[in-house]
Amino acid sequence: MTFTRREVLTAFLGAPLALAACRRESSRRVLPPGEIVGTSVGIGHRLRDGWRPRPSDDAWKQVGVAIVGGGVAGLAAAWRLRRAGIDDFLVCELEPRAGGTARSGESAVTRFPWGAHYVPAPTHENRTLVALLGEMGLLDGIDAHGDPIVQEQALVRDPQERIFYRGTWYEGLYLHAGASREDLRQFAEFRGIVNEWVAWRDRRGRRAFTIPVAGGSDDAEVTALDRISMRELLDRRGLTSPRLRWLVDYACRDDYGSHPEQTSAWAGLFYFASRVPAASAESEPLIAWPEGNGRFVEHFLQRIGARVAVSTAVTEIVTAKNAIEVITASADGRRITGYRARHVIFAAPQFLVPRIIPALPPERAAVAHEFTYGSWLVANVALRDRLRERTFPLAWDNVFYESPSLGYVVATHQLDRDRGPTVLTYYYAFCDADPVRARTRMLSTGREEWADVVLSDLGLAHPDIRELATKLDIMRWGHAMVRPRPGFVWGPARREAAKPFEGIHFAHTDLSGVALFEEALHHGVRAAEEILADRGELSETLL
Repeated sequence: MTFTRREVLTAFLGAPLALAACRRESSRRVLPPGEIVGTSVGIGHRLRDGWRPRPSDDAWKQVGVAIVGGGVAGLAAAWRLRRAGIDDFLVCELEPRAGGTARSGESAVTRFPWGAHYVPAPTHENRTLVALLGEMGLLDGIDAHGDPIVQEQALVRDPQERIFYRGTWYEGLYLHAGASREDLRQFAEFRGIVNEWVAWRDRRGRRAFTIPVAGGSDDAEVTALDRISMRELLDRRGLTSPRLRWLVDYACRDDYGSHPEQTSAWAGLFYFASRVPAASAESEPLIAWPEGNGRFVEHFLQRIGARVAVSTAVTEIVTAKNAIEVITASADGRRITGYRARHVIFAAPQFLVPRIIPALPPERAAVAHEFTYGSWLVANVALRDRLRERTFPLAWDNVFYESPSLGYVVATHQLDRDRGPTVLTYYYAFCDADPVRARTRMLSTGREEWADVVLSDLGLAHPDIRELATKLDIMRWGHAMVRPRPGFVWGPARREAAKPFEGIHFAHTDLSGVALFEEALHHGVRAAEEILADRGELSETLL
């Protein structure tokens, strides 16, 4: 089937934006060059269809710990093992570059993210992230509350964020301009709800919401929030203001790839409360670099050394009496290698578990099927010069109120470059009720169509975008983030999925129910420390 340009724009931007874009551009203009980069889906689809290669007798090797997946969780596990003085491990990563959604790219102008692009500054309770930042030389001591002081150059500089509404940019994420008295009253009431949860403590002194999730409370009053949707919570409180509803919807799309009616109220409040150190305080400042969380990936790789096998897919894990057999294939499927490992860390998403561990009991396989994932499209747009600005100046994070996209971040913002060439990283989350259908829509749309969607969306705020764009590359993340739907975060599946199985330890951000760098870091370190404890070599814990 073929579709007109307006039909394609309508499908991804909605009828009003599509009509506005088509009116602005009477004919389709020449697109800048570019390509679709990553991710490798061929091997994954072959595994889904039952492909099970076996290595020859002379293609077997020994390894102490095999780590499946070179995203942040897998790299963090390797980092923790290396920190303990263990180097008999191998990280197997399907893609040609490690890092998962924290990967970054580079141009002649700047580095830029391909996914995750910041972390909030941690409090002292997040010992793992504090240790990592300290090892990276990014801390300047501690403050009066005992929390680490992050070096100023690593924090996002002003202006941090702005929002585009009806032809004008405004500072911040909540649209104050034109807000009615009732809008502002409801906004204040919502902030009061968040502050109540920030101040809340259970009998053990634990907060309701912490990063990582494992440090927070599992009290019944907190977990009850998981049984309703974020939309239902707003309905019950009579919070109907369109501007507040938009803010909450943006938060859910931004961190979870879902709308409030698809998102647990626990997760919705987690977004607003977990980053605030005390009631009525400002959120913790954000740590970011031009390449986003790719800076962490670089540090891990420097520490791990040559123990990462990229373009290497794990096709099967077989538990045996004296060892665990890990079978791998090169990305083209031609080279099959087997590893006999004492331990395995499965640092890939849960949906892959039943496909790669065929001996998994049916009840454990059923647990993996409880995890659902949203898709993301990321575009990096290189510009030969800065966009013309007429109102509030260009910020690090730039959001569109009237668009289904999440807007863009500016790679050179952290370099104090406010003139000249730059790269914009554009984000679009698929929030469809059916995630499989959404992935199909994303993967079946070609690079030319996607480039036109991205530029048409950006063009409504920046009419000169097409004349300034010199390159536009696309990344499609089919399973970008776990969805914290109502009942999932504090349901049994997440807890059961984290339990080891016959020497296989599980580590991935989806085990927290929310897709954050800190959660992947936590689970990678946790799995590594489980192995260190099994070996009697756990002399300290970072958790």
